[in-house]
Amino acid sequence: MTAEELKSGYVFLLDKPLDWTSFQAVNKMKYKLKREFDLPKKFKIGHAGTLDPRATGLLIVCCGKFTKKIPEIQDAPKEYWTEIKIGVQTESYDTEKPEILHQDIAHISEEHVHEVLGKFVGEIEQKPPIYSAIKIDGERAYNLARAGEEVEMKARKTTIHYIKDVKIDFPLISFLVGCSKGTYIRSLAHDIGQELGVGAYLTQLRRTKIGDYAIEDATDQFLNNEYRFEDL
Repeated sequence: MTAEELKSGYVFLLDKPLDWTSFQAVNKMKYKLKREFDLPKKFKIGHAGTLDPRATGLLIVCCGKFTKKIPEIQDAPKEYWTEIKIGVQTESYDTEKPEILHQDIAHISEEHVHEVLGKFVGEIEQKPPIYSAIKIDGERAYNLARAGEEVEMKARKTTIHYIKDVKIDFPLISFLVGCSKGTYIRSLAHDIGQELGVGAYLTQLRRTKIGDYAIEDATDQFLNNEYRFEDL
């Protein structure tokens, strides 16, 4: 890899660690590349699809002229390994907020779980979580929610291409889900819980594919602890 190759266009597949924002990962990588290859201050770099801090997995970073590929990659279908916990909910639909609204799940059978999961395959409507980066009147929804303001999210259409490799170990359920751009897996977890009648939230999320790019080809070598966030 050379500075000229990076400026001409390069795609990196990163394995984003837990509790990192996508912005932090890109900034850390930008810092390291500029330092090692003596790149110009305005070197172009950006990611092709945000991962929540509580999610891990495939984060695609485009450099140089390949930043023009970002919209195309963002539009590609995604795949996630997903784990949810049923019988309880959280306000954020994931592990950011504490558990609330515990309910008994003794009556829930594996057959019923498979039946409910099947209902979500195809085109569906879902409301994004209030703890999301969507802007409402110019402000991020998560900022409004964390400030205690009431947030009303509008439903939007999305497509679940498949739910497969389902494993059930009550109260945990895991599966692979393939979906279109703009799908919120946290909302999917919440909606599955509502359909089951006992609530649910997302406990783990790992992005495994974006289009033809796969997590097996990703690396975390640019996200080691050689540089601190304070250095960025």
